[in-house]
Amino acid sequence: MRYFIEISYRGTAYSGWQIQKNALSVQEVIEKAFFVSLREKIEIIGSGRTDTGVHALQQFAHFDYEKPLNRSILKSWNALLPKDITIHNLYQVPPQAHSRFSAIQRTYQYRIVQKKNPFLQNLTYYFPYKLDIEAMQKAAQILLEYDDFASFSKVKANTPHFKCNVTEAFWKKEKDIISGTELLIFQISANRFLWGMVRAIVGTLLQIGKGKQKIEEFRRVIEAKNRSKADANAPACGLYLVSVRYPFKLKEH
Repeated sequence: MRYFIEISYRGTAYSGWQIQKNALSVQEVIEKAFFVSLREKIEIIGSGRTDTGVHALQQFAHFDYEKPLNRSILKSWNALLPKDITIHNLYQVPPQAHSRFSAIQRTYQYRIVQKKNPFLQNLTYYFPYKLDIEAMQKAAQILLEYDDFASFSKVKANTPHFKCNVTEAFWKKEKDIISGTELLIFQISANRFLWGMVRAIVGTLLQIGKGKQKIEEFRRVIEAKNRSKADANAPACGLYLVSVRYPFKLKEH
């Protein structure tokens, strides 16, 4: 039987989602907990490969297991996991369902604070410069006019193409519910994302906000299809995978 799990994690202590030889990953930690709980090696496949230090409010993964499972096992799994990883739900899905390839939309947020706050360290990017939010908003809308984002992908990305269908890209302000600090949030949704894409976009949009680059230059950056034309990536600490959508309804099991 195939199962989906819904996960959230604080990525500060991990070298991303995917298992690596010489670094600790979220996938590795969950698989070790499963080995203790289910007494066999279980491989889990994530809906996306978040980078080192990136967080997830909603991440999905799937795995195959021959015996029936239900939500009662979540308590055991979470007791085995560290405090910065939580499994919220368990879903039984059709055998052809795939956490990564079946997903039709992913949404990321990049969170910035402009006033220093010790409670948001490693959870937001502290950027204390004056920003032209209106210019950043106009530039973000330009993203919806294009589908090739090679300029915002890491040079050595292992991908067959650089096309993504971006369905929304905008800035908004919200208050952090714990500290009350105002957050400046960039939100973007697409069917897929390239390696480093959101952080490269944010890094470039912040230069527009600072007045270092004109809005029309942003359009030329996209059309260049050349990573060297975009600015440096914004730090990983501000990036969150916030939701993943599927064409089928997930039912709690």
